[in-house]
Amino acid sequence: MKTRPRILALEAWGIGDVALAIPFLRAASARADVTLVARPPAAPLLRRFAPDVRLVEALLPWTNFTHKYDLPRWPWRALDRLRRELRSGRFDVAVSARPDPRDHVLMRLSGARRRLGFARAGSRPLLTTALPPPGSPHRAAHWSALATALDFPLPARPPPNPKSKTQNPKSLAVIHTGAGQAVRQWPRQRYGEIIGRLRAAGWEARFLDDDYDSLDALMDAIAPADLFIGNDSGPGHLAALLGVPTFTVFGPQVPEAFHPAHPAARWIDGAPCPHKPCFDACRFARPHCIQDLTTDEVWNALRPSLPARVN
Repeated sequence: MKTRPRILALEAWGIGDVALAIPFLRAASARADVTLVARPPAAPLLRRFAPDVRLVEALLPWTNFTHKYDLPRWPWRALDRLRRELRSGRFDVAVSARPDPRDHVLMRLSGARRRLGFARAGSRPLLTTALPPPGSPHRAAHWSALATALDFPLPARPPPNPKSKTQNPKSLAVIHTGAGQAVRQWPRQRYGEIIGRLRAAGWEARFLDDDYDSLDALMDAIAPADLFIGNDSGPGHLAALLGVPTFTVFGPQVPEAFHPAHPAARWIDGAPCPHKPCFDACRFARPHCIQDLTTDEVWNALRPSLPARVN
């Protein structure tokens, strides 16, 4: 009996990043035993979308927003325990979709025989296969390139959750106003104005970010929607994973690299700024790139996502 290969995947950043990795993880787990190193919130996503993938929970210090370069503060004992756990897995292949030398060091320390990734800052010797950057800067394109290099097909995205309109014949838009960093948050009051315009147009529209204290509950609330509206943050990627079209209000980041991976995804880019993308380290007293977007600007960009009857 042929032994299934063992694949180690690294994606220890935000929940939206894990969502973008799900198509790769699903496809890989169909033909290999897959282990994912990720933050604890990845668990609900794996249960729902990739139940055969084993999760190793880890808080890698270089994925923190602050003190990521403060080496004395790094949890060295925890990192050594993680190294020993990964080495015991005897992985055949290790992959990371990020051009991050720190990921590549961990892949090398795991003892994986093949290590595939995108080299940067001198990390090529840590990889057995350094892939060229894909034509698209989007993170999903990086996962797709890894799948191609491993010679297995990658579906466009997992199938959406089934929706029922028996209880609610109106089109439903759900709006999430949160984000991991304040510089990515469009003012909640203006989202309220968007909700008012949607309701005037005959939609049911509601906020989601007040009452959901778990990812499972949040995903259950998003799944029946016809449209998700929100900031550049994890919930938008969850919506795309659930098959819900998305509209994203961007600020400091680049939409072409981080928009939700849904074929009907739309967005509005933040106001021009010479420092974009600033990776959330705004140089100004207020993030004007997102806060200067008016309700009218966002509504006009949103309208193509809505039925023609909306004015």
